[in-house]
Formats: sequence, structure tokens, C-alpha cells
Amino acid sequence: MEVLWLGQEEVKSVIDMHSDMQVVERAFRQHGLGKVQMPPKSYLYYTAYNGDLRTMPAYLEEEDITGVKIVNVHPGNPMRDLPTVMALIILISPETGAPVAIMDGTYLTDIRTGAAGGIAAKYLARKDSKVFGLVGAGNQARTQLEALCEVFEPECVRINSRTKESCEQFIREMADIVPCEMHYEESIEKVCDCDILVTTTPTRKPIIKASWIKEGTHINAIGADAVGKEELDPEILLRAKIIVDDMVQALHSGEVNVPLSKHYISETDIHAQLGEVMVGLKPGRTSEEEITIFDSTGLAIQDVATAHLVYERAVREGLGRQVRMF
Repeated sequence: MEVLWLGQEEVKSVIDMHSDMQVVERAFRQHGLGKVQMPPKSYLYYTAYNGDLRTMPAYLEEEDITGVKIVNVHPGNPMRDLPTVMALIILISPETGAPVAIMDGTYLTDIRTGAAGGIAAKYLARKDSKVFGLVGAGNQARTQLEALCEVFEPECVRINSRTKESCEQFIREMADIVPCEMHYEESIEKVCDCDILVTTTPTRKPIIKASWIKEGTHINAIGADAVGKEELDPEILLRAKIIVDDMVQALHSGEVNVPLSKHYISETDIHAQLGEVMVGLKPGRTSEEEITIFDSTGLAIQDVATAHLVYERAVREGLGRQVRMF
């Protein structure tokens, strides 16, 4: 019994944003039609180390592909020269339950999260969106912006992060990908003067004020992916049409989790899941003035769909190495 082992560089060599958006969009459509099995992610909390571990299984029934991701979030890791987020994905044969491939999921997590943000904006943002605002300048911000550029033709990108230096580094690294001017902004308020706002921070206190959000804005709320995390002033949620990636998961770990626990909003204030909008079961944006929010918690179907694409391409190109397991 042999399993294909793929390291991060091998994963990177066969995946691109355009292709990943196609497979992730297909996965969301299956989710909208109820053709996936995906329990909400489960958590172990390491409070002594300010970290957690999550397990995320999924089965895409229509494509007959399945697997599980194991991923950590340890904000203090950069002080140890380790990534904040590290992940491992195991693809499994639905027929036998045997592992088929084991691969690095760290970069894969970044790109599939970006893909979901780009897809959400495709269905929810105004079609004439030209100005992007980014709060946060880490790996998630990079793939979010890359995916948005697959859908729109930006004229300007405004960026704010904890330090000016991180924003300037972000601008240098993204210069060959983004076909427009990018500017560091000293205030988050200035960044919010945009058509599409992307938040990718780990904050547990809202940093985006309701008064900063103008009519017609679409927001990709990416950073809140665990209990207690919150980036947006709850007043924004009351003004907006809220679309979550998965209802059950969002209730306990998405941008809506804190406002729900404090009774600022109720479950009835959540309009739809993204897949439901994509397949036409529920409407998306219905006016140019509407504020829309995509609450992304990160779904196992995104991981499995992306990992399967990586696996197919790696096999075709003869990458990785076979490891005997049993």
C-alpha cells in the first residue's frame, strides 16, 4: 500500500489561482445543491500556547472525492521561525478508505481561501468594482487580491496593516500580479473608501467602523475563523446582506459568531450560504446601493477539491514520491 507524498514546493508548482477558482466554484455549487458531506470543523484549543488545531473532513459526492485537512493556528509561531498556519491534507479513496495522497496544505489553504473570496465577489460585488481596500497584508491578503484580479480590472488598491513596512513589502511582491497602482494608507478609514473591502486580520475587537462603509460596498470578511474573532462593527451587519460559506460553521466561528452570541443579530439576519446564491436558490445582490458581506470560515470542500486538482496534476507530471504505509 503506497501513498503519494507531496511537499509544499511540489504543490505550488502545479496549482494556479485561475484553475483553483474553477474547482472551488464547482465545490460551492455542490454545497448549494446539498451534494456534499461536511461536518463543521472541530477544534482543540492549546490555551497555554495561544494556539489551536482543527480537523476538516469532506466528501464531494458528485465527484466522488474525499479527504481531511489538519490545520493549526498559532499566532506566536513567527517568533519561532514557523508559519502561523500549517496544514496537512490527506486524500482518501471513498471506495476503500485507504489514503491516496498526503500533501502540504499550508500554501493550499492560502490559495483556496483566496479563490473563495474571488468567487464570492464575482457573485456579490458590483460588476463595475474598480477600487479594492485591504486591511491586512499577509499571505491571505495576497491570495485574496490575486483572486479578485481574476474577476475584476482594478484601478487602485488601498492597503493598511499593522506596519507600513509590511504594506510596502506586500506592494513590492504583488507588483507583477496586480495591474494597477497600490497605495499604503495610514488609516483604515481611508482603505474603506472602496468598492470591495477585504479584511484578513486575527483581531478579536472590531476594527472596521460602520460609518466608514459606503453604500454599494462588498466586504470579504476573512479573518474571523474561530470563536471570539471579530473584524467588523456589528452595525455593519445590520445594514448588510450577509452571505456565509456554511451556516453551521459560521454560527460558531465566523464573523457572525460574536454578534450572535451578544444578540446584536439573529440567525434570521443571515441571508444565505454562498452556494445557494450561486445555484439560484436565493438572490445575491439586488441593487447597486446594497452592502453585501461574505463571511468566510474556510470549508473542507475547498481543501478537498483543491487537493484533488493538485493530486491529478502531480501524477500526470510524475511529481512527489511514493511512500509505503502498510
